[in-house]
Amino acid sequence: MAPQYILGLSAYYHDSAACLLRDGAIVAAGQEERFTRKKGDSEFPHNALDFCLKTAGISLKDIAAVGFYDKPLLKFERILESYLGVTPRGFSQFMKAGPTWIKDKLFLDKKLRDELPGYAGRILYAEHHESHAASAFFPSPFKEAAILTLDGVGEWATASYGVGRGNELELLRELHWPDSLGLLYSAFTYFTGFKVNSGEYKVMGLAPYGRPKYVQKIYDHLIDLKPDGSFRLNQLYFGYLTGLTMTDESGRFASLFDGPPREPESKLTQREMDLARSIQEVCEEVMLRMARTVHKETKLDRLCLAGGVALNCVGNGRILREGPFDELWIQPAAGDAGGALGVAQLIWHQHLKQPRTVIPGQDSMHGAYLGPSFTDAEVEAFLDEQGAVYEKLDRYSLFERVAELLSDEQIIGWFNGRMEFGPRALGSRSILGDPRSRKMQADMNLKIKFREGFRPFAPSVLRERVSEYFEMDCDSPYMLLVAPVRAERRIALTDDQQELWGIDLLNVPKSDIPAVTHVDYSARVQTVSRDTSPDYYDLIKAFERRTGCGVVVNTSFNVRGEPIVCTPADAYRCFRRTHIDVLVLGPYVLEKSKQPEWQEQHDWRTEFQLD
Repeated sequence: MAPQYILGLSAYYHDSAACLLRDGAIVAAGQEERFTRKKGDSEFPHNALDFCLKTAGISLKDIAAVGFYDKPLLKFERILESYLGVTPRGFSQFMKAGPTWIKDKLFLDKKLRDELPGYAGRILYAEHHESHAASAFFPSPFKEAAILTLDGVGEWATASYGVGRGNELELLRELHWPDSLGLLYSAFTYFTGFKVNSGEYKVMGLAPYGRPKYVQKIYDHLIDLKPDGSFRLNQLYFGYLTGLTMTDESGRFASLFDGPPREPESKLTQREMDLARSIQEVCEEVMLRMARTVHKETKLDRLCLAGGVALNCVGNGRILREGPFDELWIQPAAGDAGGALGVAQLIWHQHLKQPRTVIPGQDSMHGAYLGPSFTDAEVEAFLDEQGAVYEKLDRYSLFERVAELLSDEQIIGWFNGRMEFGPRALGSRSILGDPRSRKMQADMNLKIKFREGFRPFAPSVLRERVSEYFEMDCDSPYMLLVAPVRAERRIALTDDQQELWGIDLLNVPKSDIPAVTHVDYSARVQTVSRDTSPDYYDLIKAFERRTGCGVVVNTSFNVRGEPIVCTPADAYRCFRRTHIDVLVLGPYVLEKSKQPEWQEQHDWRTEFQLD
């Protein structure tokens, strides 16, 4: 019998993506931004789709069904009611946005048909949070589990919970617009001077430098939080109902939080750190209350998470440590890109009634390594075309060489195998460093990433060593759990340092792996197993043999504002533009000092919009 192919799509809002299933198994998935080099690209994912079809060796004519990750008519209903509900201001804004909505999104079926020439089958639509829930449960290693989804907004839902069993899932309850944890967090992202829909992780990273000074004000004025985790937001303080601003134009939000919003790129003050800490604490409390309610209602001991808020790995870590669930599984592409995967699996399991096979302890995401890869011949041809100076090494020699370079505090651009799906670099498109180095965090932030110095880096740790370094002993392959560094590894503050607060603590070593230890002694942990990531595992193992340390620094292979690199050309360009010391493209090693003069004529900062 010929295989059945299902195509899932997300597009037209942000973070467009395509995902292809073959008989229910994930063949390929990719975000459009990686191919176009436009961060958060929302256009139809032509390049991601072409990649998926090429990987499977098929054309659109071979597709059995196409799924889209939300329902535009329901979303239009919500937008229309929201605008009309705040007339006359909302109506005038709708008259500006309405024609574009009607043209581009309301008649989506025709638009999708135009983008899928040669496809004559059905196009099926799932609700937004249904797609998130499917992406959370169906690839998980659980036969049955509770499901919790949290984001800004889909059609009407902003959060939902339900149950997955076998090849079926059911959503039991939803929280509706305009009450949204994602949009509450995004309001503070905007107010602290960062970009909405991409800067939320900066707020999370900034939070440990602050005090929870504004928590009570948030509870008193912005959010009426119930014991079960449901809540209402006081819309007097927000502007997103009309789509104009995140916070209100009358100045109530600014008066409550000691002044106007921070200008982007201006100096961070203690106020922004305190705001970040305060909203992070509120977010974690909402997440914990919701998780406890879901456990109480479903009586299940495993929880699957998706939606943009599920990328808040500090909150996830608290649910794991303090919540009632025995195990968590979080979709690595938890945002809208993952909706493409979710709707494809909904079609396969729920619409086509196909069974689901679960291997205990093993998810079906293939480590999230679902993107393009390149042959040695392709890499070598590119390098020769550039006139690059390189050395090709066998597998063992490569790992030993890179381990030696890392131990000498060299910064390595590591390009190996299939690109990751989702926002995290997981050892295929990564920049690596020595976690024992006291200068590594500053060097990587300022000389490589060209980004704010306060932002922490993640540790990639051998799975069997994780409990030796961090207060956790579970899989965390997708870098979506934060855990404390073990107490015996921490470095206590001196008497003089006890008086420091905020950003003054940035350059104070916190542990014997200071480059991956945040100011609050926490770390965003990635566990690495040989079964899923053989090359990356063996590299870390070689570093451990040389240094006794089973951890490396891992950050995404890009500069600020740039999507993670996709191709050898992207990696080579980033290598030449930055202070990365060595580039490793598969088996090829390039040392910066040996390369010909770089001829680029323009500043890369004009190419990428800062996030």
